[in-house]
Amino acid sequence: MEKVLEVSKKIWNAIENEKTDVLVDLVHKDAMFVHMGVTLSRDSEIDTIKERRIVYKEIDFQESTINEIESTVVLLNKLVLTAIVNGNEVTNPFVVTEVYTKDGDTLKMASMSYTRINY
Repeated sequence: MEKVLEVSKKIWNAIENEKTDVLVDLVHKDAMFVHMGVTLSRDSEIDTIKERRIVYKEIDFQESTINEIESTVVLLNKLVLTAIVNGNEVTNPFVVTEVYTKDGDTLKMASMSYTRINY
């Protein structure tokens, strides 16, 4: 399903470029973001981006896998993320699980979870 890749790319671009209005449109109001040390609601994630507590500096996408299950789409992105967290630059390899709900042709992100992996 190519549409999920398009929506995901828009979300990642919005996160990286701090365009939080795009996130309001593409992320479900009840969505959850699971980071390594904290779980945030959509609005808390947006506040984190606005306040620059996490600044996404570079995202190196390496592999994507899509699994569609009825009205749910799961996208796994293997990537290396360089970010500035609380003033410190960190680089981590992750598999980021993105879960989307379908309502007709509309996709909304319901969850984004970061799982740190080893190389």
